[in-house]
Amino acid sequence: MSLTLIVLLPFLGAVLPAVMIRAGRNACATATGAVTLLALILLIAKAPAVIGGEVFQVRYEWLTDLGLNVTFFLDGLGLLFATLILGIGLLIIIYARFYLSKDDPMGRFYVFLLLFQGAMVGIVLSDNVLLLLIFWELTSLSSFLLIGYWKHLPEGRQGARMALTVTGAGGLAMIAGMLILGDIVGSYDLTVILQHADLIQASPLYVPALVLILLGCFTKSAQFPFHFWLPHAMAAPTPVSAYLHSATMVKAGIFLMARMWPVLSGTPEWFYIVATAGLVTMVLGAWIAIFKHDLKGLLAYSTVSHLGLVTMLLGFGTPIAAVAGVFHIINHATFKAALFMTAGIIDHETGTRDIRRLGGLLNLMPIAGTIGVISAASMAGIIPLNGFLSKEMMLEEAWHTVWFDQNWVVPVLATIGALFSVAYSFRFIFHVWFGKTRDVLSHEPHDPPFGMWGPPAFLTALVVLIGLFPAVIAGPLVAATASAVTGGNLPEYHLALWHGLTPALGMSIIAIVGGALLLMRHRGLLSVTANLSRPDAKAMFDCLIVKVVDLSRTVSDNLHNGSLQRYLAVMIFAALAIGLSGFYAEPDHTAGTRELLAVSPPAAIGWVLLVVTCIAAVAMHHNRLLALLLVGVIGLIVSLGFIYLSAPDLALTQISVEVVTVILMLLALNILPKETPKESQPGRKFRDWIIAAGAGLGMGGAVWAIMTRELPNSISAYHLANSKIEGGGTNVVNVILVDFRGFDTFGEIIVLGIAALSIFALIETVTQGAAAKRLADWVVDHRRSADRHPMMMVVATRVMLPLSLLVGVYIFLRGHNEPGGGFIAGLVVSVALVMQYMASGFGWTQNRMKANYHGMIGLGVIAAAITGMSAWVAGLPFLTSGFVHVHLPIVGEFELASAMGFDLGVFLTVVGAVMLALAKLSQVERMAAHGDINPEPMDYDPSVAAPPVAPAVTAEKEA
Repeated sequence: MSLTLIVLLPFLGAVLPAVMIRAGRNACATATGAVTLLALILLIAKAPAVIGGEVFQVRYEWLTDLGLNVTFFLDGLGLLFATLILGIGLLIIIYARFYLSKDDPMGRFYVFLLLFQGAMVGIVLSDNVLLLLIFWELTSLSSFLLIGYWKHLPEGRQGARMALTVTGAGGLAMIAGMLILGDIVGSYDLTVILQHADLIQASPLYVPALVLILLGCFTKSAQFPFHFWLPHAMAAPTPVSAYLHSATMVKAGIFLMARMWPVLSGTPEWFYIVATAGLVTMVLGAWIAIFKHDLKGLLAYSTVSHLGLVTMLLGFGTPIAAVAGVFHIINHATFKAALFMTAGIIDHETGTRDIRRLGGLLNLMPIAGTIGVISAASMAGIIPLNGFLSKEMMLEEAWHTVWFDQNWVVPVLATIGALFSVAYSFRFIFHVWFGKTRDVLSHEPHDPPFGMWGPPAFLTALVVLIGLFPAVIAGPLVAATASAVTGGNLPEYHLALWHGLTPALGMSIIAIVGGALLLMRHRGLLSVTANLSRPDAKAMFDCLIVKVVDLSRTVSDNLHNGSLQRYLAVMIFAALAIGLSGFYAEPDHTAGTRELLAVSPPAAIGWVLLVVTCIAAVAMHHNRLLALLLVGVIGLIVSLGFIYLSAPDLALTQISVEVVTVILMLLALNILPKETPKESQPGRKFRDWIIAAGAGLGMGGAVWAIMTRELPNSISAYHLANSKIEGGGTNVVNVILVDFRGFDTFGEIIVLGIAALSIFALIETVTQGAAAKRLADWVVDHRRSADRHPMMMVVATRVMLPLSLLVGVYIFLRGHNEPGGGFIAGLVVSVALVMQYMASGFGWTQNRMKANYHGMIGLGVIAAAITGMSAWVAGLPFLTSGFVHVHLPIVGEFELASAMGFDLGVFLTVVGAVMLALAKLSQVERMAAHGDINPEPMDYDPSVAAPPVAPAVTAEKEA
């Protein structure tokens, strides 16, 4: 349970900052930090057991048939990453409290941060690849919010869009790869997949799965050629940059490569793809970082380079390389988070991040300077700091690696990458902290408050301590993590500062000396590289996006041209083609064996009426009002057919739907042209006739084929046999809707609510701007009744209202055992209410029956969801019905079923959706009619006596 709580706490706690910001910034930061601290404490409590080799696992069955279960597990790898996410996250929360200005909405920032933190913890603790994919995409969405936090900055918005586009596209590829893996193994549980390396690598789908998964990893961790998005994410606030680069988003791809290492590594494909991409990224990112003048830009490309280093080590495919990669993940997290926070301090205190304007800051900011110098020295790999240790291990592994039968390629390029790393690290040290100030700064530099330098100072202390005592401080965690990565026993190795005179030491000396010399020639290199023509990844990405948008617009304009006729023709023709292909795929077509029912006179009359009405609707479709009425008549005839075929539930539903839709469509047609536009050309008419006739014959043939054949595997028998036993109801249709197929019904009421809200949103735009002006200029184009609200209709609807409501309640209550239910009851009540609005006008009625229809829709969906989730309390699947028989004096015995709560949700959603649509349509009608809200329920009220008229006085009487 505590493992689940670790994942859920950031999501649950995301509510706190939004609320606590009202109590002040300190309260907001404290509440946010408390959430992360609690999750971290729960995690640390399990750390000794995990380091000792124990694996914690928790499992909740969900959609077992689909392989989607809520399962989490904690091993060494999960412990390392979860500790980095929560530990550095806590430091970032403290740092952000003092970094963000008073104008920045701190509550919103912490909400986004906790959501992102929860998604990352979910990734590293998931034991189901489908669940992992959900968290994976959540990181893309939440990082989009964080990167674009300063939404007033164009570069912030563009950086957020670029990150979401690249990582989201890679995530889609990874989804496909993970699904392939699950299909190969026959399970989507990671713990099961990790035990079948031989099966996966022997599969012909291994390479496609590998490439797709690596696309997701490379885009997330900014590996070449997807490295360009990460530096543009620097438009985010510095706390976000520090968090993303050190412990979270960009480490997600590294984590997944490490997690899948036991089953995907060890093949030539893995080595050449992963190791090569990592090596190129390490060298390229380091080279670009040397020439960046923005502190965060330099650090961003240094992150790209170090991520490439770890990727390369994982790509080597050896256990010792995996150990080195794990160790560098820890070291990089410590010095990189400290460096980004230091860069934020410099920007905060000096007003600039431009290295060309900085210099000599160590004397002015001694605390921040000490932190920055030590962290940058670790990034350069200077002894005795932790960066030196993992860099030496990397160079040692590179020395023994052969690439395409060449044993010099990897060592040389790794040394060059290390040399460039030294150069940009030394530039951060000497061009920022030493020398003289090169520009007049807008702020007088000084050390920040403890809240800003405390977090990076803590990380810098770890940098020194891990460097001096690696085996004591980091050794157990590295061993546990590396064991989880390799999936077996590790060879002997030692975490120590001195390993003697080795090739790695020589390569390291070359890198340090060469990096120092390169920095000395930095100004000359700048002038040389400034004139070089080099590809701009951002410009290429922007160009690609423009081309894709133009192509999409061209395709959309040609296909989506607003012609409903064309859309219907394409869809129906496609359906017809698919049906015909299926028909001719089976050459042996035997006649059905079921006997046909005798055609009774009522059935024949109903069929003739239906055919005649359909023909009349097609022939008279020019008149929209008449066509609508004919469609309503068709619906009523279909309802009679349902009654004839003993389907009263369907008949009640059909009749209610017809009444409601006809009334709403009449409102919409009132201000639309009463005749259809000009008809199509004869050739198009003939095409449409052919498609329509083919579709009608095809549908009829399909229905005939089904109804004249026995269905051996029909689920109907199961529903009939178990409706009363498992669902507690004798109305099989209702039990299907609220229990057996409750998921479908739940989705349908959500769609109904969305449709009503869409109507609201679309019509809301009509009441504003140019559309509202056109409505104001609209002139009535037909005769209207002088008596808008006739007395007879008002009186009749008043009498019908309580009766209709009573009928609705009756239908609602009887629905589980007799024809009825929440959907039909909602329609009946909606019809009763609609009639009130029709009789006395919407404004007059609404003033006397105020209701929040948006809230009613939401309440209905929530009621249905709560009813479904209540089954979990009893350990049953979602929406499993519970029922009990109760006996009361006088009343007698009756049944109480949990399905009533679900039906209540359906009822509320239906009523809310219908009334919301009515409200917006009537608003447009009132605007078009230029009429005020009528003060009385009817235009002419005979109960009000006319005032007496004074008799005329004649001239003679006056005389």
